[in-house]
Amino acid sequence: QMQLVQSGGGTVQPGDSLRLSCSTTGLAFINYAIGWFRQAPGKGRQFVAAVDWSGRSPDYTDDVKGRFTISRDNAKKTVYLQMNNLKPEDTAVYYCTATDADGAGTYFPLGSLGQGTQVTVSL
Repeated sequence: QMQLVQSGGGTVQPGDSLRLSCSTTGLAFINYAIGWFRQAPGKGRQFVAAVDWSGRSPDYTDDVKGRFTISRDNAKKTVYLQMNNLKPEDTAVYYCTATDADGAGTYFPLGSLGQGTQVTVSL
C-alpha cells in the first residue's frame, strides 16, 4: 500500500505563493496518477488537481486553473503543488492521494490519503 507524507503549507497573505510536497513509499509510484484534494471548514472534500504517471497531462478544478501547478518527479516519488496568487477561498486542509477518474471525469481517491496540510490565506 502506498504511504504518503506531505510537507509545506502554512499561513500566507492573499497573492502569496506556497508549495506543497507529497512524498510516497510503498506501491509503484509510477503506476498511479496522483492528485490533491482539499477540505475547507464546514465543506466537503473538493478535487484540486491531478497528474498522470507521465506528468504531461495535469488536470485542475476551474477554481485554481492558471494559479496552481501540479508536477511530479518519478525518480523521487514525489508530487508537488505550486500554488500562486493564493486567495482566502483557498484556505483548507490539503491532502494528496493516488487517484483515478470515473467515466464522468470526476476524480476520487484510491486508498489512503496523506496526513493533511493546512493552508491558510488571510490578511
